[in-house]
Amino acid sequence: MDFSFSDEQTELRQAVRQTLGRECPTAALREFYEATPDRRVTLAAQRWGTLSALGAPGLLVPEVADGLGLSDVDLVGVFEEAGWSALPEPLLETAGLAAPMLAALLPAPSAARALGALVSGNAPVAVGGIDVGVGGPSSPTTVTADGMLRTARVVGARDATVYLLACRDPDSGWQLHAVPAHACTVHATATLDAARDLSTVHWPLSSDTLLAYGVAAEASVSLMADRAAAGSAAFLVGLADRMITLAADYAKERQQFGQPIGSFQAVKHLLANARVKLEFARPATYRAAWSLATAQPTVSHDASMAKAMASDAADLAARVALQVHGAIGYTWECDLHFFMKRAWALSSSWGDAATHRQLVLAQAQRPSPLAP
Repeated sequence: MDFSFSDEQTELRQAVRQTLGRECPTAALREFYEATPDRRVTLAAQRWGTLSALGAPGLLVPEVADGLGLSDVDLVGVFEEAGWSALPEPLLETAGLAAPMLAALLPAPSAARALGALVSGNAPVAVGGIDVGVGGPSSPTTVTADGMLRTARVVGARDATVYLLACRDPDSGWQLHAVPAHACTVHATATLDAARDLSTVHWPLSSDTLLAYGVAAEASVSLMADRAAAGSAAFLVGLADRMITLAADYAKERQQFGQPIGSFQAVKHLLANARVKLEFARPATYRAAWSLATAQPTVSHDASMAKAMASDAADLAARVALQVHGAIGYTWECDLHFFMKRAWALSSSWGDAATHRQLVLAQAQRPSPLAP
C-alpha cells in the first residue's frame, strides 16, 4: 500500500506554508501580541480573509454546501503548517470541528445558517462546552438556577459570529447548539499564550439554536472530541518541528570555544532525541487523520494515541529548544517563546498526554465484541 501523500495534498500544504510565511511570520506574531484588542480583531480578520481565499475553513465541507469536499487526510497537512507558523486564529475549531459537524447535521436550519457563514469566509466559528476526561467527552458547562443560561469555556470567541456549543443535562442528556455571537455574553480569559483566544461565554438555551440532542448530540460531541485531539496533534507536530528547527539554526550560529555549539556531541544528542520523538508522533498523527477520513472503528484510540505522542514530542522539543538557546530563550526578544507558549497551551488542551494515555488504556481493556 502507498501511504504517501498525493501530489495535490503536498501542493496544498506548500501553498499554506507559503501563504502563512507571508501572512504570519514571527514579526506578525509579535505585532499581534503587542496590539490592542481592537487592533487584534483587525489583524485577525485580514489573516482569516486570506485563509478563506485558500478555502481552508471549508476543506471538509461537501461541495454541495459550497465547500471543497476534501478529507481529514488533506486537512492534517494544513494543520501542521498552521502549527509551524503558530497561527493565532481558530482554524482547528472552525475547519476541523465546526465545519464537518455542521455539514453532518444539515439540513437543520441553524446548521445551514452557521455553515453558510463559515464557507463564505465572513468569520471563524468558535467551539465550546466540550472537554475530554478519562471517561470520554465531558461537559464543563454550568447552569443557572432557572436552567435557561449556560456558561462554557470557548476557543475562538473573539472573532466568531457563531458559537458551536455543547451542554449536558442530567435529565435530557447532551444538546448541541449553534448560537449567534450577539446572543451571548463573552468575557476574555487570561491564558499563557496571549495570542490564543480563550473566553468564558454565557449563552441562552433556545430551541431555535438546537442542532441535535440525546443520542445524536452525544455521538456528535464524542466525534468532535476525537477531531479535537487529532487536529491539535497535527498542530503540535508542526510546532515541535519549528522549535527543533529554530534550535538547530541557533546551534549553527552560536559560537562557544571558537566553534558552533551544534558541533558539540551533547547538543547533537539533545536535538536528535527531540527529532526522534517528533518522528514517532508524526505517523501516529497521520494515522488519526486517516481513521477520521475513513470512519474507522478505532478512531478514538488513534486520536488519543496521536494527541498523547504529539503532546510529549512538543513538550520535549520546547525543553530542548530552550536549553539550546540558553538564557536568551527566556527573553521576549527571542522568537522561540511564541512557539513554546502555543505548544504548552495545546498540550494541555482537549486532554493532556496523561489523560489520553488513560483513554487508550481504558479502550484496550474493554472486552472485544468477538470474545466469548
